[in-house]
Amino acid sequence: MTQSPTERAAATDENLEQVWKDHLAGEFINKDVEATLATMTEDAFVNHVPVNTGGRGKDELRVFYRDNFIPSWPEDLQMIPVSRLVGDGQLVDELHVTFTHSKPMNWFLPNVPPTNKRVEIDIVVVAQFRGDKLTCERIYWDQATVLRQVGLLPK
Repeated sequence: MTQSPTERAAATDENLEQVWKDHLAGEFINKDVEATLATMTEDAFVNHVPVNTGGRGKDELRVFYRDNFIPSWPEDLQMIPVSRLVGDGQLVDELHVTFTHSKPMNWFLPNVPPTNKRVEIDIVVVAQFRGDKLTCERIYWDQATVLRQVGLLPK
């Protein structure tokens, strides 16, 4: 996704990191769908690649965040930053994530009832920006590791 010189100039690394911080606060701290969407372009795209969940455009994403993503996170969620790269209108985060699968998480484990098992995974997020708004978010993790930890695949 190529940005124009004007968009690149408007979107300094610090600005992108602040937008990203605001986006994550909306999702995980304030659990505020509209605050999350305020950080995004109208045509934003989110894809949790291992399970192909998310949405395209604010209308789809509003439903996704409100009904699936935001309310599904267990209370013991911990996200530990491992690495971050920022530049040329992109931000890449590597995170170590732990939680107990104590709630339905259909966007993450489709049709799997809570197992109350501990999940510990590494996630990579590639976030792309247009100006000072998030326009594309692709999230990657090893789904086989998750399935083993919740008892759906043999160890």
